[in-house]
Order: sequence, then structure tokens, then C-alpha cells
Amino acid sequence: MARIELKRIAVRLCCWVHFLALISFTAPRPARSAPQVPCFFIFGDSLVDNGNNNDIASLARANYPPYGIDFPGGPSGRFSNGMTTVDVIAKLLGFDNYTPPFASASGNELLSGVNFASAAAGIREETGQQLGGRISFGGQVQNYQAAVQSVVNILGDEDSAANYLSKCIFYVGMGSNDYLNNYFMPAFYSTSRQYNPQQYADVLAQQYSQQLRIMYNYGARKVVLIGVGQVGCSPNELAQHSSNGVTCVNRINSAIQIFNQNLISLVDEFNKLAGAHFTYINAYGMFGDILMNPAANGLKVTNRGCCGVGRNNGQVTCLPYQTPCQNRDEYLFWDAFHPTEATNIIIGKQSYSAQSSSDAYPIDILRLAQI
Repeated sequence: MARIELKRIAVRLCCWVHFLALISFTAPRPARSAPQVPCFFIFGDSLVDNGNNNDIASLARANYPPYGIDFPGGPSGRFSNGMTTVDVIAKLLGFDNYTPPFASASGNELLSGVNFASAAAGIREETGQQLGGRISFGGQVQNYQAAVQSVVNILGDEDSAANYLSKCIFYVGMGSNDYLNNYFMPAFYSTSRQYNPQQYADVLAQQYSQQLRIMYNYGARKVVLIGVGQVGCSPNELAQHSSNGVTCVNRINSAIQIFNQNLISLVDEFNKLAGAHFTYINAYGMFGDILMNPAANGLKVTNRGCCGVGRNNGQVTCLPYQTPCQNRDEYLFWDAFHPTEATNIIIGKQSYSAQSSSDAYPIDILRLAQI
């Protein structure tokens, strides 16, 4: 019995050592200091969903192993082997705990922020419908409006709530599914026949702007818009459309670049509003830098999922209880679509503290928090 107990302790220690090593970022803050902002609200899709889809009828769920194989507590609904970018950013902002999913948050938990993100969600209502249930960006904004009413009730009046929310960081990362699970899926959606890439990007930006305006009207002032990454380089798209399984799909990436350019215009537009501080994070460029020089970031495999089935491990995503690769920290992608924790740490750190002028416009999250 003693030998078994010692083994359990050793396993726990091993897990904690791994966890502590991963969160030992070079954050410019002393240990145990208060968070740099009072709350952190997250809107997005499967890249940052942390459990909102767990209890809805959807194929877009990740609450089973081997998802979460490197995350404390195991599978949580995160589409990765471990932390997502927002987990990394939350730690860098000084929060002791991970931001809870809106689906399970209640009461005073709302005061430190919640995660509204939902896998398969898009800016457009129909996006991702072939995967079943999901909470579109419009639905996430409605949930935020409900959360704001709770904050008003907790703090006592609307002015106190507005002042409080004005200091918080709002992370918004939408658009990937509007391409992956809409525009470039002509068998299910008509958008590619209705719009050319420029028209579609403009329609998305218009709809995005309307929802962002509601968030602004409900107190959001420090807003981070995350650009769509290089979806055309994901294992799934390489498996389907790349002749050699390595060369990225240019027609997809080109369309996404048009959308990202529109996001920069939205930042300029919203920053004309009273008290607004919007900023753009160039995730597309960050992925490009990693792809050009993966070894600089300790990565070796950039075109295959660590867990998956078929060509590039990208034709079918990670199956329940499938055995993933052992060298997960050397992979850019965890499954057919989503980055590994190793990649999320790179992107999260760079989003928080820009390494070059092209990483963020006009400022990074660190400086946004200081406003």
C-alpha cells in the first residue's frame, strides 16, 4: 500500500512540475500581485472555448481524452492538449485562476470575467450549423448582456458597473469558422456563390461591427480583436487541398487576409468612440513567423496533427481515447484544426507583449491593460 501511495504522490508531483514549468512565463509582474485588470471577458470559437459546448447537442465538443492530456484535471472542453491562448493571457494578466466558462459561472464569479466562446461559432448565425449546437457571436453577445445585468445587480447601479467594466479586457476572436465552416464548404453553404472574397469579408465586417457596437453600449471599452490565423495551413486543409501535404492553401489564406485587413479598419472606426480602446492582434502574421522558422520556437512538425486520422492526421479530428503523439511540445497542431499548448503559449505571450510592430495595432494587451 505504501508503495502505491508513493507512486501516486510521484505522479502528482510530476504533473505539477509540468504545469508550473508551462506557466512560468516571463511576465513583467511580481508574484502574487493583483491582476492588472479587474476582469477578463472572452468571446470566440473552438480556439478558446473552455467548456461552453460540453452540455449541448453538438459534434463540436472536446470534453473527452486525449483532449486535455496535459491540462490540470484532464479534459475540460478545451480543443487542445493543454492551455489555450486565453489561459496563457489570463496568467500573464495576473489572474490566479483560469477564466470560467459562462455555462457554469454564477454569482460573484462574473466580476472577474467569464468565457463565452463556443466551438463552431461564427459571426454569421448559420456558420457551423452542420456540426449541431453552438453559440454564435450574436448569442455570445446576448449572454454578455445578461452577465452585465448581473454585474449591475452585484455592484448596485449601472454607473458603478459601467466604471468597473471600462477597466476590463475583452478578447474577441471570431471569423475562422465563417471561412472554415461556411465560405469554403460549398456543399453546405451558398456564401461562396453569393459573394466574392472581398464582398464576403465586407459582409462579415459589417455584421461583426454591429455586435461589437452592442458590446460597447454595454460597457466594453478595452477590446482586443484577434485576427484569423492561417487556416489554409491547418492539417485538415492540407489533407484536402494541398498537393504535397505541405504547401498551404493560398486561396483560403488570401481570403482571410482580406478579412483581417477589415479588422484593422474596424479598430480605427471604434477608436473614434468615446473612451474606446480597440486593438488588433495579428495572429495570421504570428503563425507565418512560426511556419517560416519553427525551430526558433522549439517546434519540428508543422503540417500534421499530433492526434488525428488520415493524411496529415487531418482528415478526421482526434477521436475519443486515441493515443496522441508523445512529443507534443514539438508539434504546431494538436489535431486537424487546433494548435498545441506549445503553440498557444507562443501566440499568447506574443499577443500579450508584442515582439515586433506588426504583432499588434496600435498596442499590445499589456499596454492596453495599463490604460
